[in-house]
Amino acid sequence: MTSSTIDLAVIGGSGLYQLPGLENVQRHSVDTPYGPASGDVVCGQWNGHSIAFLARHGESHTLPPHRVNYRANLWALHSLGARRVIGVNAVGGIRDDMGPRVLAVPDQLIDYTHGRFTSFCDVEGAEVKHIDFSEPYTADLRRRLLAAGESCGIALVDGGCYGATQGPRLETRAEIARMRRDGCDLVGMTGMPEAALARELELDYACLALVANFAAGCGDEEEISIEEIFEHLRVATTQVPPLLKAVLAQL
Repeated sequence: MTSSTIDLAVIGGSGLYQLPGLENVQRHSVDTPYGPASGDVVCGQWNGHSIAFLARHGESHTLPPHRVNYRANLWALHSLGARRVIGVNAVGGIRDDMGPRVLAVPDQLIDYTHGRFTSFCDVEGAEVKHIDFSEPYTADLRRRLLAAGESCGIALVDGGCYGATQGPRLETRAEIARMRRDGCDLVGMTGMPEAALARELELDYACLALVANFAAGCGDEEEISIEEIFEHLRVATTQVPPLLKAVLAQL
């Protein structure tokens, strides 16, 4: 696969470690200036289109959110020729209509993370880029995701603010209450700096958020069950392949 043939790159989050049905699969271990990526970039053909896939946490889920090498991941995809990236993220729901198994396409975010490498400018001698990040997700790619959902009968919530927290622990009730006051509708641990790094590389980038649970204090449950989280993710993840195929059909 040459760099000019990648139609779409997908970064898989918790519960999405591979894409079924890829043909002519090639695995690329990319040497980046920022160290190793989360794993090999898996490239292949899917319904007549070329796709690149990278498991954000590693294919065996060995990397917690705060230790993911986001710079290496985006650089690896870019170096292989990807120009459109969809980040699939497991999240908690804050807003009432963001319950378990809901799929959402957020349009805004707030970054609460700390201690992560947030820019390619952190390297000595690198060009300093002041990117416009007022709209953190690419409007055209968001529209394609939403249109894909409509075309294949998969319900997607249009819009919402993603609050990115440090992890790997879940948030306290007080933290979620603050995030609600701040205007957050979803909470996740991997939305940043991924989105900003994509913008620095001038990649089209959109987030597909899979709601695994109501965030602390937002649902009826007194305690969040990890077993229930992964069961909700399992069900929600089954909708991702047909949705991505519908996106590819538009390209």
